[in-house]
Amino acid sequence: MAAELTAHQLIAQHRPTLDLALETIRTRAYWSPHPEHPKAYGENGSLDTAAGKAAFDALSGTRLDLGQPGTDGWVGGEVSPYGIELGVEYPHADLDVLLPAMQAGQKAWRDAGAELRAMVCLEILRRIADRTMEFAQAVMHTSGQAFMMAFQAGGPHAQDRGMEAVAYAYVEQSRTPETAEWTKPQGKRDPLALTKRFTPVPRGIGLVVGCNTFPTWNGYPGLFASLATGNAVLVKPHPRAVLPLALTVQVARDVLTEAGFDPNLVALAAERPGEGIAKTLATRPEIRIIDYTGSTAFGDWLEANARQAQVYTEKAGVNTVIVESTDDYKGMLANLAFSLSLYSGQMCTTPQNLLIPRDGIRTDQGDKTYDEVTADLARAVDGLLGDDARANALLGAIVNPDVKARLEAAAGLGEVALASHEVANPEFPDAVVRTPVIVKLDGAKPEDEAAYTSECFGPVSFAVAVDSADHAVELLRRSVREKGAMTVGAYTTDPEVEEAVQEVCLDEAAQLSLNLTGGVYVNQTAAFSDFHGSGGNPAANAALCDGAFVANRFRVVEVRRPA
Repeated sequence: MAAELTAHQLIAQHRPTLDLALETIRTRAYWSPHPEHPKAYGENGSLDTAAGKAAFDALSGTRLDLGQPGTDGWVGGEVSPYGIELGVEYPHADLDVLLPAMQAGQKAWRDAGAELRAMVCLEILRRIADRTMEFAQAVMHTSGQAFMMAFQAGGPHAQDRGMEAVAYAYVEQSRTPETAEWTKPQGKRDPLALTKRFTPVPRGIGLVVGCNTFPTWNGYPGLFASLATGNAVLVKPHPRAVLPLALTVQVARDVLTEAGFDPNLVALAAERPGEGIAKTLATRPEIRIIDYTGSTAFGDWLEANARQAQVYTEKAGVNTVIVESTDDYKGMLANLAFSLSLYSGQMCTTPQNLLIPRDGIRTDQGDKTYDEVTADLARAVDGLLGDDARANALLGAIVNPDVKARLEAAAGLGEVALASHEVANPEFPDAVVRTPVIVKLDGAKPEDEAAYTSECFGPVSFAVAVDSADHAVELLRRSVREKGAMTVGAYTTDPEVEEAVQEVCLDEAAQLSLNLTGGVYVNQTAAFSDFHGSGGNPAANAALCDGAFVANRFRVVEVRRPA
């Protein structure tokens, strides 16, 4: 079948966008081709909220037939954290049939070259962007995010991260020229002359192991980094969050077909209940790249056992904020309250430990004791979430029973400064919605150390009393080194304390945010400018996104011959 999307058409449409992305990752300035406000998607028509909801509702009771080879059955059973059954079935694959079919298309994809691969990837992202409101519903009802967050993080921000990976992949592949004329003088003899051709070649099939909380945001970087560097990609979604990635695979297969490539370059591996195919897939010889977001235990297992693959993991850490002093006490409390509440703390970047000197802190409102700071923060969270409608819009729903269990157990770890309570959601009465808990602990007591040095994923934070700023910095260093951190925050007006915190973060490779009091929060990062993780501490072995994230997904093979 002739390609419906020619290389000329794809390059004419998407090369300007790629050039802007390349310039932005160089300058680290703000830019996004994907609007983050729903109004930008039209009051009516195919892109508006109502149409997206209708498209999502229409999926219920259907089979998402992707036309994959080796389909040996159908699986489903997703239940939204908001209490509704999604009712969508997905193909279950015979891997011995599907994986060879995926490999068959890689030669033509490799030979297409870095530029055309990038253009095809950008067309996939454009088609996904056209369905942003539908994807927002899919993310909302698999992750438990509130709608606005599901729309932003699951839509434009995820698309930005995918495009960022494509840009980095293009940079790294184009670093070496396609051809070179090599001439070496030989004195009185004729020079030695060779013509050399350099080809980026893929490693093999990339496996994306999806997560429950951010299926697209965390899934797109690895998916598009591998695809843009010439690899086929098998997407293994989290069993509770299949739909957003299944729709992504559907779009990718359509675009690949229209562009004249084998659609099996991208495929889905949905699993039966309890099947646990991630370990099986991760050690198959066909799988040469793995991208994983999730628990430390399985991330460590992948790094130790998937020896045939290049493994990129984002695991878990203990995120810390040092509160030493501030010149905007009200702004600091508001910023922290939002950071602790957003998506019920179910983000790998949410602060967990707040290190506060037991003798108190200096502020623009006078000195505040440890107890006053903790009580004022509790009041700030209460004020932010005092209205149920606003609380639901910020908190979303608890994504799984384990998070609820950790939240309930946290109250027994120390003195409760802020108790968690239920919030009713009139639209979704079966949703489990809980406000955060803040527990007071003592950083000098060994019996409290086990609590604040372990990750407690969810809406749980510890206000840890420390002896001094030096003690806080010491605990920060030990925590990042031993447990890892995706984010570190600090509030201080003291240049020496600021310098000490920066040195720890530089030494231990942790991303730092200083004195945030406005509309930017420690648990949010912007594609093309901010790095998500560093790859330099135990929380993650890779950063989203930098050259190292893409460069080892391909190798350069040289063919040389006499000129």
